[in-house]
Amino acid sequence: MQAYVGGDHAAFEELFRRHGGRLHAYFARTTGSDQAANDLVQQTFLQLHRARRDFRSGSAFSPWLYAIAANLRRDYHRYQRRHPVDAVDEVDAGSASPEASTASERLVRRCVGKLPEGQRDVVVLHWFHEFSMGEVADALGVGRSAVKVRAHRAYKALKACLEGVLA
Repeated sequence: MQAYVGGDHAAFEELFRRHGGRLHAYFARTTGSDQAANDLVQQTFLQLHRARRDFRSGSAFSPWLYAIAANLRRDYHRYQRRHPVDAVDEVDAGSASPEASTASERLVRRCVGKLPEGQRDVVVLHWFHEFSMGEVADALGVGRSAVKVRAHRAYKALKACLEGVLA
């Protein structure tokens, strides 16, 4: 990131190459829509470009990037609540594709999709993207204890969801 801030435009391409796929997976898991994920990745890197001079030297890059991503995803969900799509439920359509994953992956995705937004963010960042609890807290702009509480509640709800389906 420091190289990009310093004017090395090839560094931006490297950042996109390293983080674009993971960001897409994050957005796909939290929105349930491949198209929304593509759009949100583009918006994230646009915001990264605009805010590049705000990045603090020596700070961890991923939590900073995912803080931008989480804010954009939150805005996306707010917009979706205000402007619902009548004809197609994108979350179900995006998560039920048999070619996209195995049956167990679709089941886990469905259960994660049922979690409240704050808990879903913690699970996706912690479990799927392997962020530490501290990095999740930084990315979401909340305290570590709040992240731990959300994680506990989320994993408890996921366990109940999975046991209910498998019972």
